Amino acid sequence: FNPVGAHKTGLIGEDPIGKPNNLMPYIAQIAVGRLPYVNIFGTDYDTADGTGVRDYIHVVDVAIGHIAAMKQFEMNCGLKIYNLGTGKGYSVLEMIKTLEKASGKTMSYKECSRRPGDLATVCLC
Repeated sequence: FNPVGAHKTGLIGEDPIGKPNNLMPYIAQIAVGRLPYVNIFGTDYDTADGTGVRDYIHVVDVAIGHIAAMKQFEMNCGLKIYNLGTGKGYSVLEMIKTLEKASGKTMSYKECSRRPGDLATVCLC
């Protein structure tokens, strides 16, 4: 999964020092003028718009999932595997266009070659 977002108070959230490694904080930095553009690695995938599709989940939902898993550990012994995700994937371009709409800013991007090992879709579907 790809965690995104911040606490509703705005006091807790991802604001990395330097260049972010994840899509949402990266394009958020474009929206506020810290970075000029984002590279889109691969525009020829077998997806609706050709860009990679990922399952994004809000950080608060991740925290709730961790708490639920911890409660299960209290009740059950042994190895358990829990997956977190929304079951719905969004493409890189969909995420960029959504932030453009929400921020009123144009997100500049460069289309680049695929990175080795990247898959077209990674989703808890």
